[in-house]
Amino acid sequence: MDKQLLTFLVCPVTKAPLQIDNEKQELISTAAKLAYPVRDGIPVMLEDEARALTQDEFEAWHAKKSS
Repeated sequence: MDKQLLTFLVCPVTKAPLQIDNEKQELISTAAKLAYPVRDGIPVMLEDEARALTQDEFEAWHAKKSS
């Protein structure tokens, strides 16, 4: 996924910035505690398609964001 595109995308629920998880092909919203899938290089920015982050995932991403 294009890193420049990521600077323009925000969480559709909270309007907060997103982080990319290249390994899982997801965009992470720590504000909404959601992970949006990226399919064939295209972000699927629908709340219904997102999965909830586990508490461990949330804490790990929140720690990365804070550092």
